[in-house]
Amino acid sequence: MELQGKTALITGGGHRVGRVITLELASAGANVVVNYNSSAEAARATAAEAEARGVDAIAVQANVGNAEQVTEMAAAAAERFGAVDVLVNNASTFIKDPFPTDDLTVWRRSIDTLVHGPFYCSNALAPQMLASGQGAIINIGDLSAFEPWPGFTGHGVGKSALLALTRQLALELSPAITVNAVVPGPTLRPHDYDDDKYARTAAKTLLGRWGTPEDMAKAARFLIESDYITGETITVDGGQRYGHRKNEEG
Repeated sequence: MELQGKTALITGGGHRVGRVITLELASAGANVVVNYNSSAEAARATAAEAEARGVDAIAVQANVGNAEQVTEMAAAAAERFGAVDVLVNNASTFIKDPFPTDDLTVWRRSIDTLVHGPFYCSNALAPQMLASGQGAIINIGDLSAFEPWPGFTGHGVGKSALLALTRQLALELSPAITVNAVVPGPTLRPHDYDDDKYARTAAKTLLGRWGTPEDMAKAARFLIESDYITGETITVDGGQRYGHRKNEEG
């Protein structure tokens, strides 16, 4: 899809990787809807940065795990731009929830954000795309979809489900709408990573370094602009999935 003059909605689009994806699409000429849940100031700042690139932009609050709020967000985007052509399901949680547990709060929040959120957003915006005859949906996963991480049950299950949803929606929405996923590797240093852990993480990749949000944004843009790719997942991790094979077999 040619992005010039189109409209993209990016969930969690105001900060971190979501912000860079938003600005990448704005640089390609797309108007942007910057969704946020609680980061209003960051979302408005990102919208202003997008406008500085010569496009129109708005920040819209919605908890993507709330179907009614998502419906209202879709209506606000349609009122401003007429229709949304691109959806990037980027909003995420990253909270430890050891198993077994007596407290289901984190599990429910993870599944609401990572599974229900992309479903609700896709369900709300797909009719607009189908009516216009084209559209693109990008889901942002992570490596926990392929290998479980200790202490992140809700997150890992949610990201795994997101890749399954990618394939299902590619089938359901064909041929008008392409649906693909980007799986980032090490991209932005978490606040609790000390220098040793940061270096160890880089060493786990085949390229020996961390990636950047720009790497992820370029992959998302590539999939949006590729009209003959759907139902696929691009892993942008510097080879981290196979880094443990650098030294020995078995």
